[in-house]
Amino acid sequence: MSGLCGWAAFKGDVIDSQYIERMTTHLVQFDGSTPHIVVGKNSALSVAPNGTGKGGALKDGDVLAAIQGAFYWKDDELANIEKRESSAAALIRGYRARGLDVLKCLYGSFSVALIDESKQEAMMATDRLGIEPLVYTMSGDSLVFSSSSDAVCKHPSVSSDIDPQAIYNYLYFHVIPSPGTVYKQHNRLMPGSYLKMNNSHIDVKNYWHVEYSEPKEKISFQDQKDELFALMRQSVDRASEDGTVGAFLSGGTDSSTVSGLLCERLGKSAPTFSIGFDAAGFDEMEYARIAVKHFGTDHHEYYVTPEDIVSAIPDIAGIYSEPFGNSSAIPAYYCAKLAKSAGVTHLLAGDGGDELFAGNTRYLTQQLFDAYNHVPGILRKKIIDPVVMSSLYPSSISPLRKIKRYVEIANTPMPVRMETFNLLERFGAQHVLNADYLQQVDVGQPASILTDYYKNVVANTLLNNMLGLDLKFTLTDNDLPKVSKMCELAGMQVRYPLLSDELIDFSASLPSRLKIKRTYLRYFFKKSLEDFLPKEILKKKKHGFGLPFGVWVAEHKGLNELARDSLNSLKSRHIIQPSFIDELFSMHLKDHASYYGTMIWLLIMLEHWFQKHVD
Repeated sequence: MSGLCGWAAFKGDVIDSQYIERMTTHLVQFDGSTPHIVVGKNSALSVAPNGTGKGGALKDGDVLAAIQGAFYWKDDELANIEKRESSAAALIRGYRARGLDVLKCLYGSFSVALIDESKQEAMMATDRLGIEPLVYTMSGDSLVFSSSSDAVCKHPSVSSDIDPQAIYNYLYFHVIPSPGTVYKQHNRLMPGSYLKMNNSHIDVKNYWHVEYSEPKEKISFQDQKDELFALMRQSVDRASEDGTVGAFLSGGTDSSTVSGLLCERLGKSAPTFSIGFDAAGFDEMEYARIAVKHFGTDHHEYYVTPEDIVSAIPDIAGIYSEPFGNSSAIPAYYCAKLAKSAGVTHLLAGDGGDELFAGNTRYLTQQLFDAYNHVPGILRKKIIDPVVMSSLYPSSISPLRKIKRYVEIANTPMPVRMETFNLLERFGAQHVLNADYLQQVDVGQPASILTDYYKNVVANTLLNNMLGLDLKFTLTDNDLPKVSKMCELAGMQVRYPLLSDELIDFSASLPSRLKIKRTYLRYFFKKSLEDFLPKEILKKKKHGFGLPFGVWVAEHKGLNELARDSLNSLKSRHIIQPSFIDELFSMHLKDHASYYGTMIWLLIMLEHWFQKHVD
């Protein structure tokens, strides 16, 4: 794993430096890499560099610095210092000369920490998308931080009390969104942000946020297409500079594009890796094979089985330092394992294309609901709403019932409207959680978290607001940790070439009308790729590495037993109502295995997280 940890304590008792070694054990437990540790008077830093050796720690006088990730310097002077000395030396030199503006010179994925004991000052920061996360807590006058909450908990002065609100948020979002963590006193840095501590006062701010624009000047489609390809090639080239490189290949637009560009970059067949499922409606291997034939990749396949899920669940729950409920972690893990067995050291992932160039169906759906807001207000408020919402309205008639449902959803403000079909909302929190536990949480907090972030996205179109929201909640909080941690578990390094800083900036400046044209999702992106990708892939519906968990848990004895045992054990934690758990198996799973299987998966992973991290 790549990561860093440490603490800064300018007042109070001196902390034994042995604790930095205890914290570091959590950074190297899966790959055994050699950490770099530096210790000051009452502060310490440790870095476990990734497989490329990128990053390190340094003590220069009273200043301690640590940096790691897949980063590069935009500033030539700092890049040269890195070449002559080290990346940590470049960080120290840049911070002394520019202060926090040094962060604007760093591109790619990174986490950094810097402690100046003479000034009693500390700084830490994460990259634009939080690919390299940082968790922190103030314990008295001490700032304790790490890439993992597990490491933070190893510091002797840190509290590890579970936050009931975080568990509720997990059931709502299927992850715990930043800045929250599963622990009451811990926080996670938001993407593109930094923390600065003077004495014992901390200040957390953004050094970057995405800014969407709608340029009025017209740029030719060909020029934009050329720029897109130039940026994608640059990004793939940079991501494949070291190691033996391969690519995830699901058969979708993004992974196929990355795989094709990697073949182009290597000048030979690139290793590609796909996961299949022997379950109707879930297997996409045919599309992966189309891409393989088109680009001539050196392809490897593996079909995940229910037995694989039973085997992997404890390890997956163990590697996440807080509950994580994206079931696509399973295929991501086995795909990374497949690559490892083939001798690959670095995998390129296709994540990000949908969130940069508008490929998710919900974008079209919300534009459809938003159309109602363009109906004249008097007509909506005085005629349509009163009639449709009237108790006399014949909603038992199917077409009229759909009209009423449309009006109800359309009148729900964004972004809460996007959660209309949220699984926890559909069940009802009062039906899922024990009454005593429910009293400890604010059921409205998830909506507030979404709304607050949505309002701060710098955008002037509905689509761009949704894209800005997804950069954080879909990528930073969900998809990126899914892939990164599963690659870590498999002993694999991963890069995200479609999420380079330059491509993010390019997509933010692309007009909304080119991202979606009428009902054509990702119009510009797919149009640009017409001469590069097979037409079958361009026309296919989005799928991804979806897991047929619900179907299998209903049919497979071993998986069903694991699910029942896990949820029966969860009953004793007095979080979930036992009657709800019984209901899931006796009624819901039989009614719609795929849909209700999602809740069973969430609860299984919650229980196994408790077993691995709390018990």
